[in-house]
Amino acid sequence: MVDSGRGTDSFGDFVAAALPGLLRFGHVLTGDPREAEDLVQEALARSLRRWRSVRSGDAVPYVRRVMVNTHITRWRRWESRVRLGELPDSSGDDPELRRSEEWDRLRRALARLPARQRTVLVLRYYVDLSDATIAELMDCRPGTVRSQAARGLAAIRPLLESETVSRGGG
Repeated sequence: MVDSGRGTDSFGDFVAAALPGLLRFGHVLTGDPREAEDLVQEALARSLRRWRSVRSGDAVPYVRRVMVNTHITRWRRWESRVRLGELPDSSGDDPELRRSEEWDRLRRALARLPARQRTVLVLRYYVDLSDATIAELMDCRPGTVRSQAARGLAAIRPLLESETVSRGGG
């Protein structure tokens, strides 16, 4: 049965509260703030169509899943290139993501990875999804997820180390 109390007003409240976190998640996923904005906008538009069936506690994970699916469809269709951009300002009410020098280093390194590797690493370590769930989202096998994660980690380690050395760090 559809909950008639969940209308577009509650969707507007949800968007106002969740938008900063969704934009940051989109930026981590795409590597570009403009693409992140487009991705969030498209995901929210798709989510609004099914809003009455989304449970309030599942709204953020639902919209993130729509964002991941939309992002995967885009890079499959266009095989888009990653562009490095500025991270949106962090929100005090979003403890998931803290802007720091280490985060900036990680973001720059992630942006240099191929889209599939970056997507797997973001879904595995940022969203904390299982390999089986990531495989389902990416329409591949769990073994492919594991191999993309291993390749991504192998590729990102030297990027992080070279940036530490170039900055004169440890």
